[in-house]
Amino acid sequence: MRRVTMSSRRWFPLLATPFLAPLLASACAAPDAGPASLIVFEGARVIVGDGSDPIENAMLVVENGRITQVGTQLDAPASAARVDLTGKTVMPAIVNAHMHLSGTREELIGQLEHNIYYGAGAVVSLGTDSSAASFALRDEPAPGVARLLTAGRGIVGPEPGRTEVPYWVTTEAESRQAVQELAAKPVGIVKIWVDDRGGQYTKLAPNLYGAVIDEAHNNGLKVIAHIFALADAKGLLRAGIDAFAHSVRDLDVDDEFVTLVQERPEVVLVPNLPNRGVAVDLSWLSGTIPAAELAEMQARAVDNPDAQLSYGIQARNLDRLNEAGMRIAFGTDGGSPFAAHLEMEDMVAAGMTPAEVIMAATHSSAEHMGLADLGTLAAGKSADFIVLNANPLDDITNTRQISAVYLRGVEVDRDAISARLTGGMAAN
Repeated sequence: MRRVTMSSRRWFPLLATPFLAPLLASACAAPDAGPASLIVFEGARVIVGDGSDPIENAMLVVENGRITQVGTQLDAPASAARVDLTGKTVMPAIVNAHMHLSGTREELIGQLEHNIYYGAGAVVSLGTDSSAASFALRDEPAPGVARLLTAGRGIVGPEPGRTEVPYWVTTEAESRQAVQELAAKPVGIVKIWVDDRGGQYTKLAPNLYGAVIDEAHNNGLKVIAHIFALADAKGLLRAGIDAFAHSVRDLDVDDEFVTLVQERPEVVLVPNLPNRGVAVDLSWLSGTIPAAELAEMQARAVDNPDAQLSYGIQARNLDRLNEAGMRIAFGTDGGSPFAAHLEMEDMVAAGMTPAEVIMAATHSSAEHMGLADLGTLAAGKSADFIVLNANPLDDITNTRQISAVYLRGVEVDRDAISARLTGGMAAN
């Protein structure tokens, strides 16, 4: 499913910052690009990913899997291989900073392969990982699939009947001990849940989440919070939270909240917008969804007034916080690899421009997660990018018009992935 919030779309199948220094030594190291290579990609419109104007009729020079030059009329060696991308648009690979993935190596690799098919170069499994497989793939990435980061086990108050993967804490000592165990791995970020799940459970109390935040910062880690209520979001900001894994969902944010955000300009929002509740055409998913399954999904993709109300609150909040200057990153929750493209459309519908959304889904998410070699198409970055048949700055749904995906300068075999995912019937 796209998001694992109780109100989410259920019709889907399954930076270098001081806080992240321990992680960068291992998890953010890209796999070896393989044999030496020098390739010039030329003729495309290049969206850098940092919010700057696109470069028209650009040249992108890649050597040994890394970008060495980006611009126009560059002096590339005559011996370089050439790839003509005239008429195409190139953007950085997506960085999905909020997902929940499998616990077995085989299933994880399958999910990471499915993600790269849709252009996600890196994904973050946020707080529901209890097996060694996630950390093993983080430390030794598999070739030809999206890069994986993990928050390991998140931290929450007792929630009987829900998953028992996260740490259930009831004291400050337990809260700090959980963080210390996570720091020893080390995780990329600490995930907490501050939500009573519609009155079913007691929320993680302020003294407990305050202890988590303090202990995480003492160990050089950032903390990201799953939230629902405006009051909790305010308390977390005052306690020093680093990021929100959802926006406020119960009320429209008020002036006090906006002021708190503006006093903490480094805080990141990963909106995770819910289903807009409008009928949508899902035919673009035929490349990886068997026909019968896709037909069932399409039948459920109808107008839903209740979902429209939920989306409306969160869309207004995103629009206001974006206008107020809050740092916006990108995530989809759940495990759906194609939800990234739906999320981008939803963010534009909320009021963000396509350029702002692309920046959130690339540069801002990479920076948020300490992925210093991803997020923009610039010299020194890993050559992880998407080639599109149409310009997403004109229409954000053009991110679905994927012609090719490259990881470290090597084209991903999307036809082979499509054949595996559709039972041998690759889409044209």
